[in-house]
Amino acid sequence: MDFHKTNTAVVFADPQNDFLSEEGVAWALVGESVRENNTIENMERIFEAAKQADFKLFVSPHYYYPLDHEWEFGGTLEEKMHEIGMFDRGGTLSLEDFRGSGADWLERFKPYIEDGKTVVTSPHKVYGPQNNDLILQLRKRGISKVILGGMSANLCSESHLRDLVEQGFEVVMVKDATAAAKHPELGDGYEAAMVNFRYIASGVLTTDEVVASLR
Repeated sequence: MDFHKTNTAVVFADPQNDFLSEEGVAWALVGESVRENNTIENMERIFEAAKQADFKLFVSPHYYYPLDHEWEFGGTLEEKMHEIGMFDRGGTLSLEDFRGSGADWLERFKPYIEDGKTVVTSPHKVYGPQNNDLILQLRKRGISKVILGGMSANLCSESHLRDLVEQGFEVVMVKDATAAAKHPELGDGYEAAMVNFRYIASGVLTTDEVVASLR
């Protein structure tokens, strides 16, 4: 893939405290993988490179509101997210207690996300972007190619990859700008994602390769 700012965008899923802060509710599950992949630093390097080269940046966040916790069923990790209060917000129209919460951006990412130029989509609710406006926002800006990263590798990141591909986008995954849970019974989510990334994506690149291409 050749990247050009007129048709290529950077998309990150869930660059939020509950995944990426040591105080986040999912840190016990994902922290080891985040450290191994240098995920936070690599995400920030891509944020910075995209901004410097004037590539459009999109963030697809994950929020749960009080009524979402009344759902009657869910998958294993979906149920876990509800159980631990992951990405919780007080309401759809309220930012009360949002700043610094698990649903908020990691502090070091805020200068890039809150610069008035980054497109923050409506929230996705399970893993993929089928129920938010990411595809619309990309299409309305003439984007056909996506550089994709964020959390977590085998859940939201992979689900975004799959839907973007189905919607006709050319997608490159950044393998060290993501991470995933490690669980003694469920397995290593990062390793599972890497297999599928190689099968599905148009390319699987490192942060070094992506930053060089953006520049």
